[in-house]
Amino acid sequence: MTFFRRTALLSALLFVAPLAAAAPSDERLLAARDAFRAGDRAKLERLAPELRGHDLEDYVDYWLLVGRLPDQLDAASAHAFLARHERTYLAEKLRGDWLKALGKQQQWGEFDAEYGKLATPDQELACYALQSRRARGDAGMLDEALPLWLTLLEPPEPCYPVLEALIWEKRVLADEVWARVRRQFEANRLAAARYSTNYLPPSQTPSAAQLDAALERPLPMLVKLPANWADKRLGRELAVLAIQRIAKNDPRQAVEQLEKLAAKLDEGQRGWAWAQIGWQAATRHLPEAVGWFRQAGDAPLSDEVAQWKVRAALRAQEWGVVHATIERMPPALAAQPEWIYWLGRAHLAGGRLTEAQALFQKISGQPNFYGNLADDELERPIRVPPAAAAPTRDELAAAAGNPGLKRALALIRLNMRVEGVREWNWTLRGMNDRQLLAAAELAKRNDVFDRAIAAADRTRSEHDYSLRYLAPFNEQVRPAAQKQAVDDAWVYGLMRQESRFISNARSSVGASGLMQLMPATAKWVAKKIGLANYHHGNVNDTETNLLLGTSYMRMVMDSLDNHPVLASAAYNAGPGRARKWRAERPLEGAIYAETIPFNETRDYVKKVMSNSVYYAALFEGRPQTLKPRLGVIGPRAEAAKGEDLP
Repeated sequence: MTFFRRTALLSALLFVAPLAAAAPSDERLLAARDAFRAGDRAKLERLAPELRGHDLEDYVDYWLLVGRLPDQLDAASAHAFLARHERTYLAEKLRGDWLKALGKQQQWGEFDAEYGKLATPDQELACYALQSRRARGDAGMLDEALPLWLTLLEPPEPCYPVLEALIWEKRVLADEVWARVRRQFEANRLAAARYSTNYLPPSQTPSAAQLDAALERPLPMLVKLPANWADKRLGRELAVLAIQRIAKNDPRQAVEQLEKLAAKLDEGQRGWAWAQIGWQAATRHLPEAVGWFRQAGDAPLSDEVAQWKVRAALRAQEWGVVHATIERMPPALAAQPEWIYWLGRAHLAGGRLTEAQALFQKISGQPNFYGNLADDELERPIRVPPAAAAPTRDELAAAAGNPGLKRALALIRLNMRVEGVREWNWTLRGMNDRQLLAAAELAKRNDVFDRAIAAADRTRSEHDYSLRYLAPFNEQVRPAAQKQAVDDAWVYGLMRQESRFISNARSSVGASGLMQLMPATAKWVAKKIGLANYHHGNVNDTETNLLLGTSYMRMVMDSLDNHPVLASAAYNAGPGRARKWRAERPLEGAIYAETIPFNETRDYVKKVMSNSVYYAALFEGRPQTLKPRLGVIGPRAEAAKGEDLP
């Protein structure tokens, strides 16, 4: 049965009221929400009785209770709410809020009784739990706290007593404090680094002026070092911190300074400084990056720095370095699909076909960028799995009647999308594939396409990729793509990543609509295509947004060798950056994508390109491959500059 016939049959089985049908009491619900946010308890209490029977009446009860924290919420009221709503998102939320109040007040008995019932404690609560164990004399909490020393770089307030316990119990000494300070410098957590220096022995504690010099005036500080600067550890540590700050702006200048000072640094200090220079060089695609990493020797690398060492080696085609660096990664990092794939490629480059294929097998079939690449390496066309049977009438009725899903849809209807997404995702926990597919269909019928995708993405054995890769607005998207001669599978792949088909989506930086257009870009494109009477208020109109977005995609493609990888990078980060990230020689498209310096853009390009494979498979009805879509990125020197685009 085709997707379209299946959809028609489902529509006949069960009708779901669209989100546009607002409940008469919605305005009062929003007024109650506003009263809660404003701390107007009297108004909230007046509105509460009027909202009995509303889909979100439980939220009103939650607001009434949480407004009594931290001091006025009695245990009996909290327990009564939790008993009524156990295993719901609101129970989890209230329990977490209450536990934070209990932890702050150090009411460890009540805290311990409730903490074990929490499904997903955040870091703040995890630290309160460790505090409670320390108060009970549980020395084992120090073993659990120790890994936080180098990972919790900007801790919430409840974690400071936990970290300080490691100091008082001498589980961390000066070496570990300096390692923490260096890691905080790497992560640009400078205020936290300043605080960490308070844990050092007095002879190694820098003054505020010394830290200011290393942070804000590193080059003048190094130029003016006194003759005896290296006699004490403090002087040597401050010198390598200053080198790290210089490297963030100019790795080559940092090399000049390090070479002058290296003889007076110890091996660990030198190694860290060289690794920092290599990392900054790698993000700038400098050809010296691998050599500078080599100078670091066996210095321990943070996860971020280790990954950039691999990326620098990929651009340099140093497959031995790729292999050695991934082999030294912590197991959890090395087990990520990207490093399994690139380790497989390193084996392949070394002629170890059996080892390479074993690694590709591990991730083959995964519906992501690296699963797709592994399929290509194994010469397995990427196929859409057979569609599961459509949800039955009873399955759809159960989804429509699920209280959590009903609350999520009501929240989204009221434009309380953040709360709605959290409620939806919580409710999906523990669902089987049949329930997930019914939830996805429910969301689709309510035009909540992002939640439909979120539900369909979670299936484990029974799949429906026409839900996982929804293609709404088909009658508008396909003609717009055809008019601009851009691949409709790529357009849909980009839209799925940009907005998840939320037509009024607005990003934190002001991008709007299905294709997430920035105001300046939309205005520029409108002018270029002669769109009369355009103003930014039109940007969320579906046809206008698609016209401007596909026109911009065409312009970007024209300016970037008609290459979808470059164009995808440009759509997210700008054409100038996409050009700048080319190499001096032809570069495999997958390596270009892997070595994009911006985390967001790197992830974006991979997902857009993988999405486009599945859309093409659905639209064309035949298996696909990813590598031809990625192709080869031409060298920077041969790249036409193209028109300056926003």
